[in-house]
Order: sequence, then structure tokens, then C-alpha cells
Amino acid sequence: MPSALDLDTRMVETRMGAYSILQAETPERGLVNIGILLQDRQSDALRLRLRRDLASLTEDEEDRQVLEAVAEDLAAKASEMGAQKLFEYLERNLSGAIRVTNREELLVEDFSRALDRLYLNHVQSNVLQFRTHLPRYSLRAAAGKFLENQEISEDGWIEAPEDLRLTSDMFVAHIAGRSMEPRIPDGSLCVFRYGVTGSRQGRLVLVEHLETSGNNRYTVKRYSSKKAESEEGWAHLRIRLESLNPEYPSWDLDPDEEKYRIVAEFVRVLA
Repeated sequence: MPSALDLDTRMVETRMGAYSILQAETPERGLVNIGILLQDRQSDALRLRLRRDLASLTEDEEDRQVLEAVAEDLAAKASEMGAQKLFEYLERNLSGAIRVTNREELLVEDFSRALDRLYLNHVQSNVLQFRTHLPRYSLRAAAGKFLENQEISEDGWIEAPEDLRLTSDMFVAHIAGRSMEPRIPDGSLCVFRYGVTGSRQGRLVLVEHLETSGNNRYTVKRYSSKKAESEEGWAHLRIRLESLNPEYPSWDLDPDEEKYRIVAEFVRVLA
């Protein structure tokens, strides 16, 4: 039987939350999920995330105005009365075109990520390419040693957080491994941006190992380099790929070797 020292004893603070799914009844599509309301029981704060394509759900102009006013109205009411009283108000008064499901409780470590996760699980909005959604690739990048991957192919589109400004050089990929924890948890979906403009120093980058038998081998690491100036200009003395998790090794790259390629820069973790 393993001792206590052999077990992962990392303490993670959790708080109790509750969520409801906000729904709308439309003539064209019937009942559709349009958003998530998430309550922090401890602070009574409300987090809200709604679909960004609400105007596309109905052809009726009056119904569109109602849907587009929902977010502003809910946010104002939550600020005025708190999340608990807002939930009670919605459960008593909403019916017909706009309604909420019964609240469900859950333990939450990070409310922003929990809101994104609930939204991805329960709400399916229309794909607006590089406006609300990013392409997801079957690339399985490893936050550790280079993994052999299948050929890269587009694997649908995934909705990005509302506060992330999207550009056409972004994509989403799955990260396997613990060497970049806690910044990038094992199993995360992460946003990357092709290419790394400006200095790479200190940035988290997706690196491709070109001299492999597999079609693609990638890793995510923090890029660190030392340079020296000579008569011919600046030159790398050392390039190091660093793990954030001290339990995993970092390693140096030979600046003169051309078997590594910086593919993309890490942007953020999705739910």
C-alpha cells in the first residue's frame, strides 16, 4: 500500500457553485440552449456566458431584440440583487420564450474555466469562423518529450472565449503531459498562434522536431536563449527548452542544428 508521501497531496481550493442553462423557445428552431448562468455560492457572484449568434436564431425582429437584451438585463439584475435572488426571480417568473433549467450544484476550482466548460458542454452556437470559433486540429502536442502524432488534419471548430480577440493564424490543439503544469494542465485544449513575432525569450512555444521517423513530433516548452554580439552581429550561445514542472527535465538545443522548428506560440488554455 503506498505511503502518504507517494500520493499526490496537492491541495486545491474548491468552492460550491450552482448553474442553470438559459433557454429560448423560437418559432424556427424550437427550444434551444442560449447560455449558462453560474453562481459562486460563497460570494453570491454571478457569471454569465451567452451565445454570440443570438440574432441568427429567429427571423422575427422583435424576438431578436428580446434575445439581444437578455444578457444586459441579466447582468444588471445580478448586480442589483445578487445571484441567489436572481435565480429565484428567474425560476418564479420566466416561462414561455425565455426560461431556465433547474439549478445543479457543483464543486468549482476556477469559476471562469468552469463557466467555459459548462458552456462547451451544453451550448452549441453557429460557427463564425475566426469571429467566434477557431479550427481544432488532431495534432496531439505533448507538454513533455516529443510525441509521435498522426498527420495533422482539421477536426472541426471550437468556440473561443468571448474576451479573446481572434485572428486567422490561431488554432486549437490538445496537450498531453504534465511538464508544463500548473500553467497548462494535462489534457488541456489550448489556443496557439502560428509563428512567433518579436523576441521568443520567456514565451511558451510549440516546437517541431524535424528529424523523426513519425510524420509530426511536437512539444510545448518555455523558450530561453543567451546571445552574444560579434562583428557579424548577434548570435545564439545557448537555446534551452524549459519545463515549468520541476519534476520534468529541460534540455538545450544546438543553435547550429536545423532539426527543430518553432511552429507556434501558446496563447491560453481553454476549458
